Amino acid sequence: MKFQYYIADVFTQQIFNGAQIAVFPNADGLNVDKMAAIAREMNLSETVFIFHRLHSDNLRRMRIFSPLKEIDFGGHTIIAAAYVLAECGDIGLNAPVTQVLFEQNVGAIEVNISSENGKPSFVQFSRSVSAIVDRFAPSDEELCRFLGLQAADLDHKKYSPRLVSCGFPYLIVPVWNYESVRKARFNYLAWSESAAPQTAAQEILLFAPKSPNPEADFNARLLGPNIGLQADPPVGSAMPAFCAYLCSFERTQKGTHSFSVERGDVASRRSLIQLEMDNKQQENLMVRIGGRAVLFAEGTIHLPA
Repeated sequence: MKFQYYIADVFTQQIFNGAQIAVFPNADGLNVDKMAAIAREMNLSETVFIFHRLHSDNLRRMRIFSPLKEIDFGGHTIIAAAYVLAECGDIGLNAPVTQVLFEQNVGAIEVNISSENGKPSFVQFSRSVSAIVDRFAPSDEELCRFLGLQAADLDHKKYSPRLVSCGFPYLIVPVWNYESVRKARFNYLAWSESAAPQTAAQEILLFAPKSPNPEADFNARLLGPNIGLQADPPVGSAMPAFCAYLCSFERTQKGTHSFSVERGDVASRRSLIQLEMDNKQQENLMVRIGGRAVLFAEGTIHLPA
């Protein structure tokens, strides 16, 4: 049995940047064990398998696997899958914006594919999220010890550290500038000796409202006990929590806000995520996440019949 696959660099327009995602555009015939084995073999952050629904031109079922387990929701995979399916002709782009539905384990997700001259140019999907925001956070001294920062690096004027969960908890920590985000180094021993593990958050979203890149409004980075010291992983899954975090401050006025979040730099696969949020100061928050992608590779795997 042969299965075609593509690798896309996501949230970027340049190869060797963004997050690498493998997409199998026609995975019919693969079971869970084989998908898990393929994801381990691909050894990328996420591998997505697309299944076609009969009698539906705009609905695709997707299963997402990391090398370790199946994932119920993936934002990078939506961008990657939309670009790949449009590029290989599985989804026809007959209008400036084409609407499709991707059914993940968490449910169906509405996706808009913008196109130019019949080619995908931008992908955006929307999610309604309900967030829990807790203002409890470790002390500045503890934060600095396990992030390798100085107290002067932390921002308490515009923002403050808070715990935010949209199903997965993040300890969100603001700093003043881009350099502080980049120089931070996680210290596992200091973390284990602090109050941080009591928050239940195992990932820290460190961000600054500045970037050398004029396209970006924020620069963000994930750190934590389960993230390698040299790793700079994708931040897409944390963006709904980040939007809810911003809306938890009175300085964020009601209305629709558009902004961009940068991850990394030219040496660490830089990404740029476009975000919109409708701040109605209500329990549910509508978030729209968008970005670009570029195809990097394609190939075929051969499985025994």
